[in-house]
Amino acid sequence: MKLAPFWSAASAAIVLTLAAAPAASSEHTDAAIGLPVPAVQALDAVSAPVAAPVAAVAPAPAPVVRRAFYDADEQPLAPGAFVWRPELATAGPVEMVVSIPLQRAYVYRGGVLIGVTTVSTGRPGHATPTGSFPILEKRREHYSNLYNNAPMPFMQRLTWDGIALHAGQIPGRPASHGCVRLPLEFARLLFAATRVGGEVHIVDSAPTAETALAEVRGPTEIGVEMTLASLR
Repeated sequence: MKLAPFWSAASAAIVLTLAAAPAASSEHTDAAIGLPVPAVQALDAVSAPVAAPVAAVAPAPAPVVRRAFYDADEQPLAPGAFVWRPELATAGPVEMVVSIPLQRAYVYRGGVLIGVTTVSTGRPGHATPTGSFPILEKRREHYSNLYNNAPMPFMQRLTWDGIALHAGQIPGRPASHGCVRLPLEFARLLFAATRVGGEVHIVDSAPTAETALAEVRGPTEIGVEMTLASLR
């Protein structure tokens, strides 16, 4: 079963209608997330007094709406890119599945997909271990005591011998000393969402966002239809 787009036909129609209407507001796109930032109304044209005729103003450009999630086969994320949609699930434990072959991670809250990101795992000779790991410790500012005091921003420790999630360079291939590197902004957002004890699953397979949780938890432990309800 393929992931259905977030936008229903009715929602798409609303978006197209809003995009076509002239707007006296400003809008920009958040380059890190790739989603439009809502415009802010600068002036109430109904209540504001009119002192003199005003020249016509060209309508603002239509907002760019992009799909928030998609299968790896359809439109892969570029190295360092990610998508973060925490509003899709506001309660429940946060759980993460990291795929070494895909160099990608999926984040779920209460079993609902809320994030997809590119990662960089361990390079040859420094393999990232597979398995399920609880988050043992969290530090916003941390430095490696193994590798020349290297910075590890937004560190979330998975093992006591040096494996962690943290912000770092994402070159599109395994390049770390065994840690799971995350894009800086994504690492910050994830750090705020997780708790000590949260589960991080690292797999040597290539699951989709739809199958990843079932793979690590077993198909009988997760209601797939409920998990994907917000994606339809």
